[in-house]
Amino acid sequence: YETENRHYAHMDAPGHADYIKNMITGAAQMDGAILVVAATDGPMPQTREHILLARQVGVNYIVVFLNKCDLVDDPELIDLVEMEVRDLLTEYDYPGDDIPVVRGSALKALQGDKEAQEQILKLMDIVDEYIPTPERQTDKPFLMPVEDVFTITGRGTVASGRIDRGTVKVGDEVEIVGLVDKVLKSVVTGLEMFHKTLDLGEAGDNVGVLLRGIDRDQVVRGQVLAAPGSIQTHNEFKAQVYVL
Repeated sequence: YETENRHYAHMDAPGHADYIKNMITGAAQMDGAILVVAATDGPMPQTREHILLARQVGVNYIVVFLNKCDLVDDPELIDLVEMEVRDLLTEYDYPGDDIPVVRGSALKALQGDKEAQEQILKLMDIVDEYIPTPERQTDKPFLMPVEDVFTITGRGTVASGRIDRGTVKVGDEVEIVGLVDKVLKSVVTGLEMFHKTLDLGEAGDNVGVLLRGIDRDQVVRGQVLAAPGSIQTHNEFKAQVYVL
């Protein structure tokens, strides 16, 4: 969806514990986040997990939406929930006192309630203003972690993901690196983003890359596409690990 200022790629990360690993994958690609907290319940255990994981993977900007405010009769209870959320954000080194908080009802907005719809528009205005446009590393060699792989019948294998740095265009040579000893080489024969054909993809774009001469089982999630010779595989690394 779009505002007057930006085109947004929105990744939903449900609070259910079973979806936490999906949240990690999504958060690693985010420039900012909208933290949705039900005013009827307040912060839940997964709210804490989401905030921690967002911090761990480098999501520096969060806007809060307090949902279901129409179901809470006492405004002081909503104030209390907001204070809890702000304290929780502060606990994980976010500026809890300064983070924007918008109150509303998503369901009422969907049902056509004018006031509720205005709050959603207000939310996006604040997201536009509070979350800065990131500086993309377009001048560095192309690198894209592979998030998904699929086959287009009659065309070939597509690797999709968010371009981490650099640019890529149709006709470029790329290498498929990681998880196996052998580095595979291919040529980009097509690029798509949100079902639109591209001539050029650049850092920050979520794209599908059509690869010449690559079978579906030759590229897997967790590998990377890279400019030839720009990276190499490693057998050792240092990591800070948080165990869920």
